[in-house]
Amino acid sequence: MTEIKRFQIAIPQADLDDLRERLARTRWTNELPPDPDPDPEARQTGPVPPGWERGVPLSYVKDLVERWRTTYDWREHEARLNTYPQFTTEIDGQTIHFVHARSPHENATPLILTHGWPNTFVEYVGLIDELTNPADPADAFHVVIPDIPGFGFSGPTHEAGWNRHRVAAAWAELMRRLGYERYGVHGNDAGAFVAPEQGRQNPDNVIGVHVNQLFSFPNGTPGEFDGLTEQEMGLLQFLQSFHSEMSAYADLQATKPQNLAHALADSPAGQLAWIGQLLGTAVDPDTVLTIATIYWLTNTGASSARLYYEDRHAEHPTEPTTAPTALASFAYDFRPIRKFAERDHSNIVAWSEFDRGSHWSAHDAPDLLVGDLRQFFRGLRKG
Repeated sequence: MTEIKRFQIAIPQADLDDLRERLARTRWTNELPPDPDPDPEARQTGPVPPGWERGVPLSYVKDLVERWRTTYDWREHEARLNTYPQFTTEIDGQTIHFVHARSPHENATPLILTHGWPNTFVEYVGLIDELTNPADPADAFHVVIPDIPGFGFSGPTHEAGWNRHRVAAAWAELMRRLGYERYGVHGNDAGAFVAPEQGRQNPDNVIGVHVNQLFSFPNGTPGEFDGLTEQEMGLLQFLQSFHSEMSAYADLQATKPQNLAHALADSPAGQLAWIGQLLGTAVDPDTVLTIATIYWLTNTGASSARLYYEDRHAEHPTEPTTAPTALASFAYDFRPIRKFAERDHSNIVAWSEFDRGSHWSAHDAPDLLVGDLRQFFRGLRKG
């Protein structure tokens, strides 16, 4: 059961023909006229773009569905993804699909990167060449990019309990099977919950934890707002707005994911709209369609949503993590307050804030993300 098998994506043409036929038969919803545009400052700093106040606009979905049906070439993207070495193995009763790209530099640092929802391993494939073969061999990584169980080519989960802790344990076993005793971890979105747990569970193996978010909120402790600067109080207001505007999908998936699952399994346009609410305009259209195609072909809309349910109904440790931790915080994303982050993570050794990039920095600010990964792990190597 520990065998690692080579994997290539090879979708039957009949599945692609069925997808195109379903797209052609899409029945469109109705919608109200968009709200008036906010002022320029709100347009830049608000948690949702203009026209998205009530959810994903009809125009966004119509345009992408037409592109998906007529000009998008899955075979082209399938071939590109297949240029990266992919594998599957079974861990804890679950198929795990992953990319394993070794650096030509033998002393490279192993690095496992965990994607978010509604993404897949596709989130990081654009970083592979820069990470594995940099100009300076001292910055090289051996890269491992798995699909979280329930996502993409890891396939649907078949039992309850796949929360952040179980995923972190599976990643430890995956790295052991690959022969990596000491390695770094990175995560974004859902991966930013998994990565700190990897450090917590395996302190002798994880040399450092790099994330794009530290999801630390006020918890009602007396005096917890004491000492916050005016800027941090402004951040707190933004966080409250971010949560109220962006948490509807998370609340549904964390409480009744099966309610939506039936629609996602039957309508590719619906699947596209559901993941488009977060991928939105930050990710280029063909990448959005590649991700949507993977979700559709693997029928993992329901199982990916279940991660939220399993995580909300899990017991989580209350003591802070202790692994060396780095944050790379991007301009148009969740921006944590350091006081609360240090309450939950006692060994934050690097804190970078960037003036561009979104929640999907691997797609829209890859140079900044790669640079921050190099800088953080370069310091750990020297240490």
